[in-house]
Amino acid sequence: MEMIDSGSDAHLARTAAQAGAAVVREMYGGRLDRFEKSAGDFATAADHAAEKTILDVLRAARPGDAVTGEESGSSGAADARRRWLVDPLCGTLNYAVRNMLVGVNVALREDDEITAAATADPFGGEVFWTDGHRARVHRDGEDEELAPSPESRLVDVNLDPPFPNAPGFQAVRLLADPGFGRRFRPRVVSTTLAVAWVAAGRRAAYVTDGDLRDSVHFAAGIALCRAAGCTVTGIHGQPLHTGAGGLIAAADAETHAALLEMVKNQTR
Repeated sequence: MEMIDSGSDAHLARTAAQAGAAVVREMYGGRLDRFEKSAGDFATAADHAAEKTILDVLRAARPGDAVTGEESGSSGAADARRRWLVDPLCGTLNYAVRNMLVGVNVALREDDEITAAATADPFGGEVFWTDGHRARVHRDGEDEELAPSPESRLVDVNLDPPFPNAPGFQAVRLLADPGFGRRFRPRVVSTTLAVAWVAAGRRAAYVTDGDLRDSVHFAAGIALCRAAGCTVTGIHGQPLHTGAGGLIAAADAETHAALLEMVKNQTR
């Protein structure tokens, strides 16, 4: 079994994500204070506690690095070459109503590239990780290479706002496309754990709208998909973080092409 270097950024990302996941798991099911952020969006005490734990791990190991946390905001130089992106509990509403579909995301951006990332599943006992070149899942003390596959035909579509490209593109309209129903089966799990599942072969694709540059939610999943060999672009097939933005992460080129054609149908 190939071991991950215990001093590497990838090992640190995995360790930090696991530490956050332990907090999320420990606090599950208890009474949680809510902190309103915007209309329809809130954090819980678990979000805050998990983020503090993750940041403590990162700062102890890499005190000179900048950090952006979903709950605490940014610290360090605005133009820092190395910046950690932390989403301590992706799927807060799921978690608040005792739904276990959540993820913990940690990613390192160096200049314009994500060079290490991890997405932990607090309740599945897994952490998906990448060093920017390979993508693995860690479970029961062992690592297994991620292998994307379109065989499930399951496609997760993020229906949460905002919708910056409406009415030209609306993710919800994919579900009404006749071709979608013939070829795929929709899923809406409301956590970016589903992006890691594309890399792992448990989803055929994931689609969302919006500007994903330096996103604490999506950086880890995108890095996992790229390292696993998925086809990853913006919603119109353009390079990520350009043009209209958005994301189509597909297990293979054929699945990606089919979804891209459905997106084009919205503008015809």
